[in-house]
Amino acid sequence: MSPGRGRAAPATDPALRPPITPMLAAGVDAVPEGPGLIYEPKWDGWRALAFRTADRVYLQSRAGRNLTMYFPDITRALRATVPPGVVLDGELVVWERDRTNFALLQRRITAGGQLLTISRQHPAHYVAFDLLSVPPGRALLDAPLAERRALLVDLLVDAPAQITLSPQTTDIALATEWLRTWTAAGVEGVMIKRLDGRYEPGRRAWRKFRAYCTTEAIIGGITGTIGDPETLLIGRYDRYGRLRYTGRTHPLRGPQRHELGALLVPLRPAARRGAPIVHPWPEPLPASWSGQLDRPEPLRYHQVEPTVVAEIDVDTAYEHRRWRHRVRYLRPRADLSVYDVPLLLDDGGR
Repeated sequence: MSPGRGRAAPATDPALRPPITPMLAAGVDAVPEGPGLIYEPKWDGWRALAFRTADRVYLQSRAGRNLTMYFPDITRALRATVPPGVVLDGELVVWERDRTNFALLQRRITAGGQLLTISRQHPAHYVAFDLLSVPPGRALLDAPLAERRALLVDLLVDAPAQITLSPQTTDIALATEWLRTWTAAGVEGVMIKRLDGRYEPGRRAWRKFRAYCTTEAIIGGITGTIGDPETLLIGRYDRYGRLRYTGRTHPLRGPQRHELGALLVPLRPAARRGAPIVHPWPEPLPASWSGQLDRPEPLRYHQVEPTVVAEIDVDTAYEHRRWRHRVRYLRPRADLSVYDVPLLLDDGGR
């Protein structure tokens, strides 16, 4: 995501003038439990702070960019819902049928003259989960989360459907149920926060647990060298027998690199003399394939013979037949043929 900064941000209370670095979360491998903890769904959208001034609403991305112009439907709803002096923290999402659709969020940035049409056809929602300031501009950063949450509930009691209060629970059983049942709707995992915690801009004092499932894919390329690969480019066959690119792994650990270096084979020359070497993916990999609008450079990589099956962990962010986030490589599956790997399906074959 790389929207322009737009016009200058309006002034609010001096302590809470945009841009503000939002409070962040560090990943954990298990959902912690104990007294004083609260759980929230982790939404698959764009993090956004909403500043309500005397005459307008200003939307700021996690990176400090101005999103206001891309979400006229949300700014209109917030202007009608919350009084001046309010600063909210939340997530922008777009629903398509029964799940969130990240691609429809990205379309807002490139819509140009079609923005209003897209906004009507695919309206956005703002899922609020924190309150940083109340009228007439009193900052709540030092207030405990429990107090901020109570004020947020009161503030949004009569809010329209487009301005939604994120669910919250102290029951780990309910949070676990979200992981089992809500991931199909686009929820990526669970956020874990302390009820007595203050809001600390820029600090990773919250925790997040992503929902993963284990599956298989075929290694079609690598970054680094064949003997010492750094990341893997993976794919699956579609129903026409073509190997399609589906994603990239996180950096490999030392033992994984050593193990794969002994298994991977560079793309072999064509059997017929003079015939070109054919690989189903271009090199370099087009920037648009990665889905990262803020890093538009093509990716240089080495093509390998697509004969090694990898076991991977993937999250719920799967769209346009690709995993949007990097996946976790677990191990090679020497016991599986590439034809044992699930075919590429619209739901990722999970």
